[in-house]
Amino acid sequence: MNKIDFEGDQQEVLQKTNNIQSLADQVTKLNSLQQSLELQEDNLKKTKKEFEHLSGEVIPTMMAEMGLSHLKLMDGSSVDVKPHYSANISVANREKAFNWLRENGLGDIIKNEISVSFGRNEDNKAADYAALAEERGFQPTQKLKVEPMTLKALVRERLEAGKEMPTEIFNVFVGNKTTIKRKQ
Repeated sequence: MNKIDFEGDQQEVLQKTNNIQSLADQVTKLNSLQQSLELQEDNLKKTKKEFEHLSGEVIPTMMAEMGLSHLKLMDGSSVDVKPHYSANISVANREKAFNWLRENGLGDIIKNEISVSFGRNEDNKAADYAALAEERGFQPTQKLKVEPMTLKALVRERLEAGKEMPTEIFNVFVGNKTTIKRKQ
């Protein structure tokens, strides 16, 4: 026959209630942190947008109207406005862009990667494939790409030299960027 322990059962119920309350407290804390994080991320986005506006539009326009590209401040720091270039090749324009690069003697910046995946313990097959890929029935994956920084440098060099660069194919953006160098 089982002995009934009302006191022990009550203690167990109280312990479970305390654990549930502790869990609820932690969930509430997590929710509060999530809301705080989302607010901080929104503020960061707004700050970055305002920074880009001042750096790329307001200050360069004001300095250009004054005929300045460099300004030395009283504290020894300096403000410079320099051209800023960006470009990318969209999927839709990839073939046109690669053809233009090749036709203009710039095909060497296109990276051509071929990769093949092998399973575990297939080192011998991998070695065979290196010499006889097609005969073994493996299908390589080929990927053509231009590194973003290489494309950016090419765009800058060509535009500054007055050479042709099809802006619509390469989604070229040219703007200004303000930099502040603090005195050290």
